[in-house]
Amino acid sequence: MDLELKQRRAMVTASSKGIGAAIARRLVDEGCAVLVHGRDRERAGEVARELREAGGTVEVVLGDVTDEAAAERVAGQARDWGADILVNNAGPFAENTWETAEPSAWLAAMSGNVLPGVRMIRAVLPGMRERGWGRVVNVGSRAATTPLPHMVEYSAAKAAVVNMTTSLARHLAGTGITVNSVSPGVIATEGMRAMFRQEAADEGRSTRWSDLEPRLVNEYAPNPAGRLGTAEDIAAAVAFLASPLAGYINGIDLRVDGGIAQVP
Repeated sequence: MDLELKQRRAMVTASSKGIGAAIARRLVDEGCAVLVHGRDRERAGEVARELREAGGTVEVVLGDVTDEAAAERVAGQARDWGADILVNNAGPFAENTWETAEPSAWLAAMSGNVLPGVRMIRAVLPGMRERGWGRVVNVGSRAATTPLPHMVEYSAAKAAVVNMTTSLARHLAGTGITVNSVSPGVIATEGMRAMFRQEAADEGRSTRWSDLEPRLVNEYAPNPAGRLGTAEDIAAAVAFLASPLAGYINGIDLRVDGGIAQVP
């Protein structure tokens, strides 16, 4: 399917690895020029080289978007890039319960998951308004719907991201700009696979993913789809919502979680 994204310009935060890199790759495959963002020059440059070798038009912007000054610089480069599509993927997390989550942890969760997206949005919206077309896709989490007891402040911050999405979609009514969120479930990124393989090795179990995944689905993330998600699952959803084909989809939170988050 042609998503009609050729010649569009996209900016994807935290796209030097994992889900962000997969989103950047999918957008390049659809014909977008992509601004790759990360904190590590070598890692971001590696993703950019890979995408250029695949025929993409790609630039790199570096900066820690949890730092106000650095985030403003990154946002300014996104604006100058002329982003038609903004994917707010950056979102650090920590594991805390209600007993261990100090107020500083709550502040860090909001500062890391909500404010960077706000800064990027404020930077690129004027250009989108002027062109009469734009797409903002915020990456949430299944924790926004079913809060995780060991990630309480992160869950609340992602709920704020989803709420912000609906608010902005209404604010931009009639502008040609849509705003949606995609909320991943348990995604088997390279980092997660490495973690579970190491745990299996420590326990003397098989480290083959074909052996590991069924057990993980059963014990760690039971869901109706019967598997863990992939970064490509998220990238496909983001690319569709970023496309002209999704012009009548606005203000939604699309859960890409295999059905793990059961809404009453």
